[in-house]
Amino acid sequence: MQGRVRQGGATPFYNWFAVLRSDGAGRTKGFIPDGKLCGGAATVYDFSGFDVGSKDWPVTHLTAGKSMQFSYNAWAAHPGSFRSYVTKAPIDPTKPLTWNDLEDQPFNTVTDPPLSGQVGTVDGKYTWTANPPSGKSGRHIIYTVWTRSDSQETFYSCSDVVFDGGNGEVTVPGGSGGGSDPTDPPGNPPTASCSAAQKVTGTWNGGYQAEVTVTNSGATPISSWMVDWTVPSGQRIDSVWNGKLSATGSSASVTNADWNGSLAAGASTTFGYTAGGGSPDTAAAPICMVH
Repeated sequence: MQGRVRQGGATPFYNWFAVLRSDGAGRTKGFIPDGKLCGGAATVYDFSGFDVGSKDWPVTHLTAGKSMQFSYNAWAAHPGSFRSYVTKAPIDPTKPLTWNDLEDQPFNTVTDPPLSGQVGTVDGKYTWTANPPSGKSGRHIIYTVWTRSDSQETFYSCSDVVFDGGNGEVTVPGGSGGGSDPTDPPGNPPTASCSAAQKVTGTWNGGYQAEVTVTNSGATPISSWMVDWTVPSGQRIDSVWNGKLSATGSSASVTNADWNGSLAAGASTTFGYTAGGGSPDTAAAPICMVH
């Protein structure tokens, strides 16, 4: 594991939810280069450590052709679709993943699966049931592409699995007692997180103005952030300042401007917006994600 830290630093092991491309638009082969699939060719942080081949990544034990429950952490909630691909043949885990290693078509696609738990915590997750393809054996990788339907943002992830008749057990090669829980991080790595709080600064007939304060609530500096919230039914965002807006239907996202993305631990910045078509939702709870 130390080799992956040397390759890309410690960031991937506590900020894994930022393995994404804001301009992804669901693209895969021809967009993400060979050997960079697991790190998503991300541009905001260095996730190249995820692309390093190794035999000691955590492994999930599965049975080919058997229905299994899949879960995907919901550090932020977004509408969209998940596509799951699997490698064609048993892989050499010491080699980086390439597109030629993967089946051409996903074995499962699901749109807007059920969400449970609190968003932004380890308990928040999307879950669905899928059948891994039959006829598989040995070590493989399941490659998942999560494409938002309200923006071009696309998330990429790799899961090491072994088809050996298992039922979802997870082991870490070299761990004591045949494995350890990979959700228990080694030591106390720095935590990257942010929070957002909204207040209404003005109202008029059929509209209002609001200010959102973004705070680095973690223990390490951040270089960019994104705030998501739900716009009340029938309303629209008319303008935004000190941030960049992406809005579709009732979903709105604002990413930092070029000058206010970097925040030291405990530091804050603000952006504002105006909305039309109704009154403000005083109970609105925007969600901030380190981006």
